Amino acid sequence: MLGTEPVDQRVVWDRNRVTGAGVTAGIDFGLSLAARLKDDNYAKAVQLMLEYEPVPPFKAGSPASAGPKLTNLMRVMSIPFLKSARAAAEKAKAGW
Repeated sequence: MLGTEPVDQRVVWDRNRVTGAGVTAGIDFGLSLAARLKDDNYAKAVQLMLEYEPVPPFKAGSPASAGPKLTNLMRVMSIPFLKSARAAAEKAKAGW
């Protein structure tokens, strides 16, 4: 609706923009940015300082690993949010 193209990546670099998807992807985003602005070793040192070494308690962070039953549950749970998000996107697009 707003001209985006969904991709299956946690951090996406697109021309002069970078985005992160998900809660811990924000940390990945920051580390990727640190590596780009400084270098990999600097970003690794920041990661070490944060003690960021994620080990999720479940393997359900994507539809592929969660499976169809859990993915469908998440979709049903998301309906109210998606309706609100769509309305906001339509309002934003109308203002262009």
